Amino acid sequence: MTNVRPDVTPDAPIEEQPTIGLIGMGGMGIMYAKFLSEAGWKKIVVCDLPSKFEALKETYANDPNVTVMKDGHAVSRISDWIMYSVEAEYIDRVVAEYGPSTKIGAIVAGQTSVKTPEKVAFEKHLPADVHIVSCHSLHGPTVSPVGQPLVLIKHRGPDSALRLVENLLRPLKSRYVYLSYEDHDIVTANTQAVTHAAFLSMGTAWASEQSYPWEHGLYVKGIETVKVNIMLRIYSNKWHVYAGLAILNPSARIQIDQFSRSTSEIFKLMLSGDDVALRKRIYEARDIVFGAKADGQKERAPILLSEDIFDRFSLGQPLSNGRNSPPSSPSGAPPNSHLSLLAMVDCWARLGIQPFVHLDLAATPLFRMWIGVAEYLFRSQKRLDSAIYAALYDVSHRSDDLEFVIAAKGWSQCISFGSFDLYKERFSETADFFQSRFDDATKLGSAMIQAIMDSSPDVKPPS
Repeated sequence: MTNVRPDVTPDAPIEEQPTIGLIGMGGMGIMYAKFLSEAGWKKIVVCDLPSKFEALKETYANDPNVTVMKDGHAVSRISDWIMYSVEAEYIDRVVAEYGPSTKIGAIVAGQTSVKTPEKVAFEKHLPADVHIVSCHSLHGPTVSPVGQPLVLIKHRGPDSALRLVENLLRPLKSRYVYLSYEDHDIVTANTQAVTHAAFLSMGTAWASEQSYPWEHGLYVKGIETVKVNIMLRIYSNKWHVYAGLAILNPSARIQIDQFSRSTSEIFKLMLSGDDVALRKRIYEARDIVFGAKADGQKERAPILLSEDIFDRFSLGQPLSNGRNSPPSSPSGAPPNSHLSLLAMVDCWARLGIQPFVHLDLAATPLFRMWIGVAEYLFRSQKRLDSAIYAALYDVSHRSDDLEFVIAAKGWSQCISFGSFDLYKERFSETADFFQSRFDDATKLGSAMIQAIMDSSPDVKPPS
């Protein structure tokens, strides 16, 4: 291994510090460079596409700890730890080009959201005398890494290599989660696939209707505010952040397909007015996912104690025409079937997924919030019965539900084709519709996530 001491810290003399290499300076690469530099690591070398070289030099002109290199060869030849922060779709191509230049004894990692292609690329293109200790921060670049799960994968190399990586990344103040490549892809599918599919489908449904429903008095309170803010947050990000997980992770494909089926089947029960069948299906899903056996714990405080916390993050105002919730709706929002939540829990139940196991292990902020909302709905008999009643007998959201079913099926088919170009086109069309609303939504979404993290009783402190 490299001659750098595993217990080295940013306070060590510069000659004793490792050279940290970042290949790919998108959102996550920028975030890592920021936290590592601010902590005092003084030998950080970075690169991106050749076309971005001059702009990147200008960006870091006033940071003495960061040096911009022309390409990945220059980074790889001198770095003791190298992180590839590139799209999963391109990881093989990039590692094939720069991997052979890796310094003897260096440690290599990848920040890809899907690890199967990364593992293949590293084993295929990296020299045998290079160690592999990969990583993955389970959050986006606009979310603070403090307290968030950071997956570490010791795939090839001694324990001392893992200890060095732990020390290098300590400035992020994240919570380390130790997994294998294979377990990582299962866990990320279970915590992200259906969550992303739900919000992608919401956005596409509203864009198809050419509507910003929160500006017309809908989706302005409680659970509805979560849907709007997180949908906008996802579509304001880069499409490839979600495409790799959906297309390249086999477990994710299975889940997204089941989510589409659950959405369609529940909607058909709504249309037929089959109260008995719908109630039976939803209650069974609740018992499987939120029952004591699924939880695996005797007692656990709910993630979301009250939905009132969301009201201050609303992008709209309630209707002023006298339309209020009927007695069957416990909240102040208009009645809603919450089809996305019903389908998500039904999907988990039918696939035998126990989300709370992964919540404690490696939950993303979005997953923590979304399962908290689902728990809030499903563990209240009154709220759940209100949603079922609205699904069967209230048509105020029926057009939205229809568009949601169509959108969910469309996303499932898109992902089944395995085409990144098709995914990008579908994502971009929806994102373009919401483009003018992104600025406000990004600020509110970040504040809402932080508020939930601060108030959540089960959030673990940083390691």
